Amino acid sequence: MITTEYSATALEAPNRSGVSWAAIFAGAAAAAALSLVLLILGAGLGFAATSPWADEGASAKALGISTIVWLLVTQIIASGLGGYIAGRLRVKWANLHGDEVYFRDTAHGFLAWAVATLVAAMLVLGTAGNLVGAGAQAGASAVAVGAGSMAASNTNNDPMGYFVDSLFRSEGPTAVSEDAANGVASRILARGVMQDGSLSPEDRTYLAQLVAQRTRLSQAEAEARVDQVMAQVQQAKVEAQQAADTAAKAAAWASLWTFIALLCGAFFASVAALWGGRQRDRVIWLEGAATDYPGRQRTVSMS
Repeated sequence: MITTEYSATALEAPNRSGVSWAAIFAGAAAAAALSLVLLILGAGLGFAATSPWADEGASAKALGISTIVWLLVTQIIASGLGGYIAGRLRVKWANLHGDEVYFRDTAHGFLAWAVATLVAAMLVLGTAGNLVGAGAQAGASAVAVGAGSMAASNTNNDPMGYFVDSLFRSEGPTAVSEDAANGVASRILARGVMQDGSLSPEDRTYLAQLVAQRTRLSQAEAEARVDQVMAQVQQAKVEAQQAADTAAKAAAWASLWTFIALLCGAFFASVAALWGGRQRDRVIWLEGAATDYPGRQRTVSMS
């Protein structure tokens, strides 16, 4: 007579959680570590391809494309490895429908990818965020200068400096110090930039008189110099705006491709976990093993 017995752990299996957190954290650790290694390798290759000299090394477009490709490759390889480890190391679910096993394997791969992504975000993207923030702050400062913030910097943050100067204007500029003359000229130029990029007739005439007084130029020559400098200031404003637009577009494309790379990582992690889980279920325990395990079926022969 042959009877079949199961351990208490096997009888309670339907009430246990279907999540193997140990396998998930193991896969996440492997994915995060491999991501860090590949990112460092990519950074090294990028620095090797660039050059501080003009017209040498890889172009900005080539570096951008290679960065996107490397990000995709990093996500696919690292997430795939993490998902495979999570699926291969999870516990074996006996007496479950095949669809349920496939769902659990897919969920294990996705959870391993999610944990690894959070770890990478804290360790890697934190540093990158500081660099991006510094660059964005520098770009915002350049735009502010182009928009007229130089008025504030030259007037000790006094927004009424231009109007105060207008109160004390005479028919012609009086003799003042170099710093005072530079401050008045800066406020007049900043006022023109903040308006429509041109000086009012009164400001143009007064500024030309101030220039003629300090440079010994004729009034006509001083007015021509004022127009030339105002055109240069306007050109600097346009260039600052173009640089800001370029930076905004680059940030938008970087965010879009990062989103796509993360989606690819989640997909490949889930597929790799499904593959690892299938291989895990094909494992055959050798007969005569000295160590028993929970849920192992035992056959007892009775005479």
